[in-house]
Amino acid sequence: MNKPYLSIIIPILNEIDQLEGLLTALKKNMIFENEIIFVDGGSSDGSYEFLRKKEDYSVIQTKKGRARQQNLGAEMASSDFLYFIHADTIPPYGFDKIIYEAFKQGFKAGSFRLKFLSSHLSLQLASFASRFNNRFCRGGDQSLFIKKKFFESLEGFNEEYLVCEDGELIDRIYKETLFCVLPKEVKTSARRFEDNGVFRLQFHFFMIHLLRYVGRSPTTLNQYYSNFVK
Repeated sequence: MNKPYLSIIIPILNEIDQLEGLLTALKKNMIFENEIIFVDGGSSDGSYEFLRKKEDYSVIQTKKGRARQQNLGAEMASSDFLYFIHADTIPPYGFDKIIYEAFKQGFKAGSFRLKFLSSHLSLQLASFASRFNNRFCRGGDQSLFIKKKFFESLEGFNEEYLVCEDGELIDRIYKETLFCVLPKEVKTSARRFEDNGVFRLQFHFFMIHLLRYVGRSPTTLNQYYSNFVK
């Protein structure tokens, strides 16, 4: 290949404890030559400095906001195919080849299933629900692959959303094309649930999504999140 197959875009903010393991896992689980782009939103824990010392990937800084960070990463991407993943999420072995096969089948966008690294029954049920191809079962923790031209036609992530930016984009994808849910799983940390309490955080996430579905503004969602989620 004359250019990387996938552009893997990872927004970060104070993720120093995740980075070494993430980099090791990505390199171990890749089959093709891909590019990795970290977009830092103003970390104060040494994440940016840690990445600057490493090689084989790009790291840039911008203002805080995952939608803004991911859009900037997409602008930098040199591949025709984008893969957005969070810093506390590990894709399965051969994830790039699995995505390649999905694009070959004609899909423009999709995600993996999800497995929370927790034995809590409620999170196990949430993991199980991620296998269903329904927009209400989607979320950013499942990661997102998308053709760059299609992403650009959708005008990327809506930067007014400081929360639910993934869900808002995925809703628009579902309206435009068939969404692919791959049978393999990404594994993601349950740290936010551990910090906030599983049932408490699930309730607040439900309320945030409900507010969005009934048409409340991104500002309202942001305020709710700030008031109730650590």
